[in-house]
Amino acid sequence: MTPPIPPTVPLMDLVAQHAEVADEVRAGVEDVMRRAAFVGGPEVRAFEEAYAQFVGARHCIGVANGTDALELALRAVGVGPGDEVVLPANTFVATAEAVSRIGAVPRPVDVDDERLLLDAEAVAAAVGPRTRAIVPVHLFGRVVPMEPVEAVAAAHGLRVVEDAAQAQGAHRAGRSAGALGDAAATSFYPGKNLGAAGDAGAVTTGDEEVAARVRLLAAHGSPRKYVHDVVGMNSRLDTVQAVVLSAKLRRLARWNELRREASRRYDALLADVAGVRLSPGDPEATDVQHLYVVRVPHRDRVWASLREAGVEAGVHYPTPVHLTGAYRHLGLGPGSFPVAERAAGEILSLPLFPQITEAQQERVAACLARALRDVGAASGSSAAAVAAR
Repeated sequence: MTPPIPPTVPLMDLVAQHAEVADEVRAGVEDVMRRAAFVGGPEVRAFEEAYAQFVGARHCIGVANGTDALELALRAVGVGPGDEVVLPANTFVATAEAVSRIGAVPRPVDVDDERLLLDAEAVAAAVGPRTRAIVPVHLFGRVVPMEPVEAVAAAHGLRVVEDAAQAQGAHRAGRSAGALGDAAATSFYPGKNLGAAGDAGAVTTGDEEVAARVRLLAAHGSPRKYVHDVVGMNSRLDTVQAVVLSAKLRRLARWNELRREASRRYDALLADVAGVRLSPGDPEATDVQHLYVVRVPHRDRVWASLREAGVEAGVHYPTPVHLTGAYRHLGLGPGSFPVAERAAGEILSLPLFPQITEAQQERVAACLARALRDVGAASGSSAAAVAAR
């Protein structure tokens, strides 16, 4: 008799997460429907106030999605057509896309080789007469060391807008991601640590003028009905999404701690696996482990082997921004940013979510070790030797 195929280990388990909030969300949504309070209202205001307090920012403005949040934050701090904005080469394309939507020019730079975060020395080298802002991306749940970035910004009179979509609840040196720059953008896409039941986002800031500007721009440039002071856009946080987000926000600190516990288990399980390069922690930071990312040789073949074994791994991200077709016009070919480019061929995101079990993690680690051995043997060299090159 053929043994049963074990269930797949998902990259993330949104079904299990929703089960924890289902009753609360159902009651909240039914109340919204009963009142037909579909746009704005107390649910949105309550979430904005709660998330601002969670982040440690004076203001939170809910918007339609994370890309809008970044565009609105950049516009609110004064970035306009023709300005240049420095950002890391290894990020989701939306970071650069928000810059382009303003008519500004993204200027990618390389990252550090350990945690793959924005390199402040590369930022300083990229600053030119048209540079207006810096966008540090808190990638994988890790907080960018902001002190050197802030020093570059101060020296050149630049604005700092965080892309904090992957770092909800992360801290470094006593300061919270989302409250470190002139403004910050976050996404509540379902897969984020704090995820909605669809698209949603927010801008956080400690600057009252920036907050007022974001609200104005997000509401068709209208301070009151049928008065339009500037050309804006329509970007609102949906009331139903505010209900979902409020329910999840009440659980986010615990969920983040469960992510950290799971990451520590992976660290122990993978410490002696040949070919796996782990990322060191930052002793000054409390990461939120949005993703558990390792670096391995022969990544695509290892990835395929994991899929065959029922382990849903991912790659975040396979192509640096400057090598995408959308940004070919920047004229930055292969070799422009060697750390980001090399990492793009090695990184692998392992299954990680608050409800992951020890047994699931043990299976992931065993499958990864086996995949590396098999791929290394088929390549005629050990995975460890390849990784050492």
